[in-house]
Order: sequence, then C-alpha cells, then structure tokens
Amino acid sequence: MATPSKSSTAWPGMPGMPGGSNLPPGPSGTPSMPSGDGGPQMGRPAVTMASYPDYPSAQRAVDFLADNKFPVEHSAIIGTNLTLVETVLGRMTTVRAALAGAATGAWFGLFIGLLFGIFATANWLAVIIVALLIGAVWGAVFGAIAHAMTGGRRDFSSMSSLRAGQYAVTVDADFAEQARQLFTRMNWQPAQSAH
Repeated sequence: MATPSKSSTAWPGMPGMPGGSNLPPGPSGTPSMPSGDGGPQMGRPAVTMASYPDYPSAQRAVDFLADNKFPVEHSAIIGTNLTLVETVLGRMTTVRAALAGAATGAWFGLFIGLLFGIFATANWLAVIIVALLIGAVWGAVFGAIAHAMTGGRRDFSSMSSLRAGQYAVTVDADFAEQARQLFTRMNWQPAQSAH
C-alpha cells in the first residue's frame, strides 16, 4: 500500500499551509487528516487475528481480550463485504406522506412553540398548542405536495442499512503475539452457555 505524499495530506485551511489558518492548536491539539485504512491505530500496520460471520462473535472476542488485560485500544473490529440492504416498510400514498409530514411539522411546531412560550406573558400553553397545530398543518401540506411531485416514481417507504458479510478482529502488529496467545487460550476454553 502506497503512503500518500506530504502534499496530498493538506486540506484547505490547514495551519501552516498557504492560505491556511495561523491559529494556535486548540485544547484537543493540532488537527490532522486521518491516514491508513481505518485500522486500530491509523497508519500503523495491523494484523488480522480472527474472522467471524457475525458482529456479536467478534465483539465477544474483543471482550475476551479486554477481560484478560489486553490493551484493546490497539484493536479494531472491521466489517468487510459490505452490502446495502433497503427494507421496504410499506406502500407510500399521498395520505401517508401527509401524515408523516404532519408528524414532522408537529415536532417543529412544538419546538417553535416552546421557544415562543418561554417569552409569553399570558397563556404559554396556548402558544405551544397553536404552534404545534400550525406546524402539523403545514407539515401535512408540504408532505403531500412533496409526494405528489415524485409522480409515482417512489410509491413506497423504506429503511436502508449496511450489513457486513464478515467481521475481522485486528490488532496493531506490535501487540499481535500477545493477542495470538490470548486467542489460542480463548479457543481452548469450553463454550459458555447463554443464560
């Protein structure tokens, strides 16, 4: 894997670079761009210790390392073979779009009503209720209009999620031997039953 050159790690506004900020570093230090492939310590070589078909198994392995005083800040669980799954929740009609818009608008109206209610000298509860109702009405109108403007190209609601086909537990190369010994010990222990 080729490492990026110094000039490719600069970003607009980076302190010390042409056109960058000359401000001193803040309380968390000087900002820097991440490098590497997202391993345990970014930019350090990492060793894959084990692969698991599901996340709970990989989580149990890292938990075993932590229970045995391994410095788990030098480990990572990396999901590979990512798949985007879009689960269809139901048919979207103009009425459902209006109801969803009304719910969103009601929340926004409640927020605005609370802000105005703080400064109300008279009946603050009435201010909140009126703002909630106005938000619900306008949310329903905008929700229905937005759905109608799609022209039927997307008449369903869905939820997207990323799923990994495999989960690899990696550790910094400096800690690989210690982790390998612990993984060997973990594999020799009898499986614990779930309670």
